Amino acid sequence: MIATHHEVVIAGLRSMLPRLWRYGLVLARNPETAEDLVQTTCVRALEKSSQFEIGTRLDRWLFAILRSIWINQLRGHRVRSARGMVDAETLTSDGVREIETNIFAAQVLREVLDLPESQRETVLLVYIEGLTYREAAEVLEVPVGTVMSRLAAARLKLSRLNAEIPEKRGGGEKRT
Repeated sequence: MIATHHEVVIAGLRSMLPRLWRYGLVLARNPETAEDLVQTTCVRALEKSSQFEIGTRLDRWLFAILRSIWINQLRGHRVRSARGMVDAETLTSDGVREIETNIFAAQVLREVLDLPESQRETVLLVYIEGLTYREAAEVLEVPVGTVMSRLAAARLKLSRLNAEIPEKRGGGEKRT
């Protein structure tokens, strides 16, 4: 029996919820807003399931839907607040070592969340969600070179953090 578009979307949607929420959180920086984005994304995906191409990656399709909803919400908010349109671009070891690693991870996460939105969402899609540069470019609707540029800028900022605290992570070695 061949599954319909709707059945394929439904089957994959549940496993995608944590990833969608994580992407929504990176975009909105607010857990409640992230939950709303995920809910709206799920509804839209079910409504538009006939547009999903069976055999392609469901995650890319859902990320693109979520991002589109986010951009539309930003634009709507700007229009309602009389600010006009908004451009999407503006928008292991012992306990001590484990604690230090967790502290460093929290610092990195704070730094990632402080990146400009375009870099933040590119970092999430490529480094956390594992999309290729080309796939991320398609989700973000930008050229592959823009993805590469955003990642280079984000790595530069994050490497400064890495250089600031090497002595706290065991002898000064650099992690890449």
